[in-house]
Amino acid sequence: MKIASWNVNSLKVRLPHLEQWLAESKPDVVALQETKLTDDKFPVDEIKAMGYEVAFSGQKTYNGVAVLSREPLTEIVTDPPNLTDEQRRILAVTVGDVRVVNLYVVNGRAVGDEKYDYKLDWLSRMRDFLEGELARHPKLVVLGDFNIAPDDRDVHDPESWHEKILCSKPERDALKAITDLGLTDSFRLFEDGDGHFSWWDYRQAAFRRNMGLRIDLILISDALKAAARAAAIERTPRTWERPSDHTPVTLELEDR
Repeated sequence: MKIASWNVNSLKVRLPHLEQWLAESKPDVVALQETKLTDDKFPVDEIKAMGYEVAFSGQKTYNGVAVLSREPLTEIVTDPPNLTDEQRRILAVTVGDVRVVNLYVVNGRAVGDEKYDYKLDWLSRMRDFLEGELARHPKLVVLGDFNIAPDDRDVHDPESWHEKILCSKPERDALKAITDLGLTDSFRLFEDGDGHFSWWDYRQAAFRRNMGLRIDLILISDALKAAARAAAIERTPRTWERPSDHTPVTLELEDR
């Protein structure tokens, strides 16, 4: 099973990119964030023509999440009982015997902003939800745009980003509280070094200069660690015309 996550930053704009990438990369499960479409506008027929079933939860202009799968999707959850939110940021599904939780984590705007406080509260509530999910589903994958760089290896210039949004200690502590449940950053099973990023600002030629952050993550439970075969950041879509500012991240699991 090849699992992927991609913040497409508008599925309406990036649908041709998605089609091209699916044909080339051939993932089995794909979590999308920032689809920015209401449910009645979601391109269901187009996605099915690409060979995927799809579940989605969207809103106009902002946010929106979806999961594409070659296998049927069951046990769909968009609103955890402890996290009521009008913003469409959460989509949990089951694919075979694997539970997949797709997250578009709150950005937070700036340290000290009220949206920053909301982000930390959101993450605390998400931790509680994931604790329950892990108890019910030992084979758990939590993936998406976390809007947090886990540590300084994931930041192109740690000094300039020190204690700023996406890199502050409270955000990183909130992410660690989630991984401490028994989840592992799958990319770090295969790559220990720095300089590997999944998001680059559109400004300052950031992609060409590799001035990025690694904020798109695929976390896996202990029950899946032995099945992890490869993880990657697939940079090519970021080179295409009118790209998303994020690029896909992937994980390959062998059958067990």
